[in-house]
Amino acid sequence: MNRKTGHMSAGLRRRVGADDARRSMRRKLLLALGASALAAPLRTVAQQQGKVWRIGFLSPRGSLDSLNSDVLGAFLRGMRELGYVEEKNLVIEWRWAEGKYDRLPELAAELVRLNVELIVTSGTPGIRAAKQATTTIPIVMAASGDAVAMGLIDSLARPGGNITGSTFFILQLMGKRMELLRDAMPRIKQIAFMFNRDNPAAIGPVVEAVEIAAKSLKLAVQQFGVRGPNDFDSAFSAMAKRRVDAMVTGDDALILLNAKRIADLAAKHRILSAGSKALAEAGGLMAYGVNLPEMFRRAAYFVDRILKGTKPGDLPVEQPTKFEIVVNLKTAKVLGIKIPDVILLRADKVIE
Repeated sequence: MNRKTGHMSAGLRRRVGADDARRSMRRKLLLALGASALAAPLRTVAQQQGKVWRIGFLSPRGSLDSLNSDVLGAFLRGMRELGYVEEKNLVIEWRWAEGKYDRLPELAAELVRLNVELIVTSGTPGIRAAKQATTTIPIVMAASGDAVAMGLIDSLARPGGNITGSTFFILQLMGKRMELLRDAMPRIKQIAFMFNRDNPAAIGPVVEAVEIAAKSLKLAVQQFGVRGPNDFDSAFSAMAKRRVDAMVTGDDALILLNAKRIADLAAKHRILSAGSKALAEAGGLMAYGVNLPEMFRRAAYFVDRILKGTKPGDLPVEQPTKFEIVVNLKTAKVLGIKIPDVILLRADKVIE
């Protein structure tokens, strides 16, 4: 503060702004936790009473993303169940890429400079950025698509290095989404795959997994890479011109952040769509995917083990055992499609 003028310096303004942002984030996350989490019983942290742990959280998405509220609430619930509570014995350094992957390396580097105990992140771009930033600070994958195929870990049983957490098989995920679309409308022949062209993970193993899954179902697949929201209109126009019957999407941050726009365009062009739960809830036809909040809650287990001294490379990487099916009957009605009872009976959620 300048005593003569009463004005704050630029550096002080930045610090005050950062503090305000952290307080605002804490309020949002407490709301996401809800009353049930606040009432959850606390276990005693097994070591170093009075210790305040400092961890980093690197998100490819944004702090105001509604999906992030769900998964972050689940993560904090998991941490609280194990005895870690923000502003008591836990400090979390939050970093948000807002769907801009080119920001991830610098955000990861910031967390390394802060010398956090470990970094929690998700998605191949986020995990890869953290891995490139440090070989010593432990990294917990809250959710990752096929971490072995992406070269992030050596194996599930012995991940090696400084990474552990949870992963799922992309081939299984994409194959199931295509299978659901074909079962809903057996006559489909042409299927589109929409992915983020700027996500290196989507260009290699994911595209290959989609091709393999489509071939096994005797479907012709066409690829539509996008780099931002401005590409969606042209991508769907191209799908319509090529007489695409249906579309599957990846679980990339760009796709998730724009689920409503994608669902609306799919309905406009009368293209059946299957993707993440977020897409189906936004107006897409169907979803098949992992239970992301549960995976983020489970990430707290890995954090706890590492803070208590276990090396991440010695913690086997886990795979989810439950996958969710969501069917949007409102969208089916708009498209004039009758979803078979066999699918509805298997669905975990039906939107009517």
